[in-house]
Amino acid sequence: MTQCFAARIKSALGLVSIAVAGLLVAGCGMSSLTSGLGGGVFGSSSKTVPDVAGGVTEEQLLTAAKADSSTPGATVTGGISPGCPKFVVSGRDGNITFYEEGRAGDGLAIMHRGEITKTARECRVEQGRVTVKYGFSGRVLLGPRGQSGTVTLPINIAVTDSSRATVAGDSIKIPVTVAVDKPIGYFSAVREVTFLVAEGARPGEYELTVAFERNAKGAG
Repeated sequence: MTQCFAARIKSALGLVSIAVAGLLVAGCGMSSLTSGLGGGVFGSSSKTVPDVAGGVTEEQLLTAAKADSSTPGATVTGGISPGCPKFVVSGRDGNITFYEEGRAGDGLAIMHRGEITKTARECRVEQGRVTVKYGFSGRVLLGPRGQSGTVTLPINIAVTDSSRATVAGDSIKIPVTVAVDKPIGYFSAVREVTFLVAEGARPGEYELTVAFERNAKGAG
């Protein structure tokens, strides 16, 4: 990342830290949930989050993203529960960088970078059918060639069984507003997916994965 990009982000983080102090005071948790990448509201990756009314919400995930300073892109284990699939961020696909056309890989041509930093999920099992309410949040960092406005992040979600065959999926596009004088934008999303558990299998053998769409125009 260029010195210009790093300086811009460092300056923005200084402003964000003031707001974060207030957000942490309101600390929240979720019923039967596991956290994302550690720190922030949800705690570390292998711990269960304290119960709170309301379950998975975009507001809680957004608060966690704003309070989070951990490194994005790592695999999220999501904990192990026989009654709920794991929820993971797909390795390198937990972040995505967009460049000016024809300049992919050039640090001076970065427009913006999206990062998924927090996840949460809760499950309901009924007669061999599993419904997972899942959420994720993160941020957009404006690059040296970035401009004020709304950027769109393409994200794919997949449910796979123990043999890694896909049994359900979804794709969404998330708009995030950023500005030159406010180069960090935050986002959160909460969705549901339902699938059937194969005879003899357990819900905990399945895995829910969230990842950015690598083939998006301008991504490198």
